[in-house]
Amino acid sequence: MTAKLVDDITDTRSPKTREAWGQGVANIVTGFFGGMGGCAMIGQTMINVKASGARTRISTFLAGVFLLILVVALGDIVSLIPMGALVAVMIFVSVATFDWHSIRPATLKALPKSETLVMVSTVVVTVATHNLAIGVGVGVLVAMVLFARRVAHFVTVDRTVTEADGVPVATYKVDGELFFASSNDLYTQFEYALDPERVVIDMHTSHLWDASTIAALDAITEKYRHHGKAVDVVGLNDASLLMRERLAGKLGAGE
Repeated sequence: MTAKLVDDITDTRSPKTREAWGQGVANIVTGFFGGMGGCAMIGQTMINVKASGARTRISTFLAGVFLLILVVALGDIVSLIPMGALVAVMIFVSVATFDWHSIRPATLKALPKSETLVMVSTVVVTVATHNLAIGVGVGVLVAMVLFARRVAHFVTVDRTVTEADGVPVATYKVDGELFFASSNDLYTQFEYALDPERVVIDMHTSHLWDASTIAALDAITEKYRHHGKAVDVVGLNDASLLMRERLAGKLGAGE
């Protein structure tokens, strides 16, 4: 996140994977020497780049050098700085780095309610726990739940009845991503009693993501067999077909 913000401000592109590897390895090595792990320090980075106009890594290096000097050589003097002064510095950092446009009434009104809920939950939990990591974790969980809930309603099932060699055939075209949230309603989209003796489920425009979807397909085919009707599932892509071959018939209560 910090690298993305810096890239936006400086109009550059940074290797974020390399940055993450460097920071992660450094934190692990530091632990063996009794040191504390560090983060990307988004507040200090924004002050460095946005407020001070820094554009190269020399600024980061010098910030680390001066911090080392303050802690090691001038630690006794730094300890005399009143806490109120440090609070004022942090308030300045907060004011300078906060995106005030994001909380304008016009912006909040234009944003989807789910995104506003994610932002509010992250802020509330962070303030309540005094821990940014917990706040971000809760925000990610809320975003995941809302995303799954929204995507679950994108699946559609269209039914058509045609004749093949004089035999009526009911064809269901399933369109969308099928996973634990969207597959729950899939079972109710079929006319088990009204369909003819042959049923085709066309999956060309869908994808199976997890075991719950395989279980839903098993339940659908078993329901049709209970009514004495034959079901063909066609159009599965390679990944979905492989998953179904591996799990089909193995997810029932008796397995």
